[in-house]
Amino acid sequence: MAVVVPAAGVGSRLGPGAPKALRDVAGEPLLVHAVRRLRECPSVGLVVVAAPPADVATVQALVPDAVVVAGGAERQDSVAAGLAALPPDVELVLVHDAARALVPVEVVEAVVAALQAGALAAVPVLPVADTVKQVAVDGTVVRTVPRSDLRAVQTPQGFRRAVLEAAHRTAGAAVTDDAGLVEGAGVTVVTVPGSPLAFKVTTPFDLLVAAAVLRG
Repeated sequence: MAVVVPAAGVGSRLGPGAPKALRDVAGEPLLVHAVRRLRECPSVGLVVVAAPPADVATVQALVPDAVVVAGGAERQDSVAAGLAALPPDVELVLVHDAARALVPVEVVEAVVAALQAGALAAVPVLPVADTVKQVAVDGTVVRTVPRSDLRAVQTPQGFRRAVLEAAHRTAGAAVTDDAGLVEGAGVTVVTVPGSPLAFKVTTPFDLLVAAAVLRG
């Protein structure tokens, strides 16, 4: 089982500073925490990190047990670069956001188990707790969306490699979700339970939360 970690994003919502994956959390870069958590998973073998092109050497030194390649301008460019670096015999692949550095091992293993059971694609999800409203351009509410069928999607997202590569080859506009690519190709995506700990570090507040969790 191989994992592609797209980590070339700037992370503009974090404010000025290093690229998101290299931001310090509890004394170490976010990416280091993410790769370490993946290494704790029994099913994970090869880890490929798509790093900011200017920081490939720096990232390789931080995660010497991973293969580091230059990422692209968009997330899907980085995923494609990671896929291209995988050995030919890899059939199952996970795509995991470096920003979800605290994902529990059991979530990763649940995604892997779904693939091993025959799923073409699998994603961890959580029920949506907030009321969700569709809002028009002028800021007025169009409708309230029933939340009973809504789920927040996390990573790692798992795929049969051939399915994901085919979806990337035919992708049009840039997307932020690999499961969305394979959905567009008509592939059924199954879900497994996610975890609140697999939250995505996006804002300075998220960095504080991640640091607090890591420090216990």
